[in-house]
Amino acid sequence: LMAAQGDVYLLRAVLRFDGEARLQRYLDALRQGLRRHDVLRTALHWEGLDEPVQLVQREAPLPVLALEAAELGLAEDSQGDEALQALLQHSDPRGLRLSLQQAPLMQVRTLREPGRASWLMVLLVHHLAVDHQALDVLQQEIALLLSDRGQDLPPAQPFRNYVAQARLGLTPAQHEAYFREQLGDVDEPTLPYGLSDVQGDGSQIGEAHLALPDSLSRGLRTQARRLGVSVASLCHLAYAQLLGRVSGREDVVFGTVLFGRMQAGAGADRALGLYINTLPLRVKLQGPVLDAVKQVQQDLAGLLRHEHAPLALAQRCSGLESGVPLVTALLNYR
Repeated sequence: LMAAQGDVYLLRAVLRFDGEARLQRYLDALRQGLRRHDVLRTALHWEGLDEPVQLVQREAPLPVLALEAAELGLAEDSQGDEALQALLQHSDPRGLRLSLQQAPLMQVRTLREPGRASWLMVLLVHHLAVDHQALDVLQQEIALLLSDRGQDLPPAQPFRNYVAQARLGLTPAQHEAYFREQLGDVDEPTLPYGLSDVQGDGSQIGEAHLALPDSLSRGLRTQARRLGVSVASLCHLAYAQLLGRVSGREDVVFGTVLFGRMQAGAGADRALGLYINTLPLRVKLQGPVLDAVKQVQQDLAGLLRHEHAPLALAQRCSGLESGVPLVTALLNYR
């Protein structure tokens, strides 16, 4: 809502089909998914209300925008992946928004590739409705439906059950007490390389992929077992040490992404919805490293009890001035 244009939380997947019949079968399976899962029929409303609410609609027709090659500037003799590039440009989330007040928080755009029988499809879905795990489950369910094995689908797990559980858990006052104790005396942000403004539309982001050698992976697991901690704790401490070096601090705060399904009840691994949350972790780097890793393990366990707390609440509990970000660096350990 704060962005001037586009929506960085709009997720996009692109598929190619060898004919219109197979495309239509996929869309029919996707519609069955909408009927199965309450979170896919959920909209948000906030105007005139004390806090935003989720409203589940009984029916939520799938919006399908059928595009013509000509409106994308494509000729019938277009070559190679020209159609794909034109469709990607037309569906770029940096210039698109979906209404959050109308379910589903999803849209499909289709295009027949000029001069071919094949079709392209873009699926746009808002992060408010699904996380990575949910997208994987949705694709698995669609695959079962496409192979005529819909009878093998387990009963859908209603997202409303998870919402109720989160609401009936710890109170905002309990969350606030915890984060005030953790962050109350943090009066300077952790700024890697001194960068305070790290917002943007993602267009300037670079990616690097590095696979850890097997020997290092095995070493991490061996060390974790020897110390009686999780590999996640070792990685969080290593990341904290990195941030300490590049920010010149021995007391760092960074965001960690919580999976959100660990304590969400039976069937949570097969549920659709947005379960993940980002919360701050504070790591003090002074003293012996063995003490530090055990403290990180303890603090991560404490954070899990508050996994449904809003990041904005944690921000307010710090000693930072209003408008100064508490978190500018993030670790997503999966």
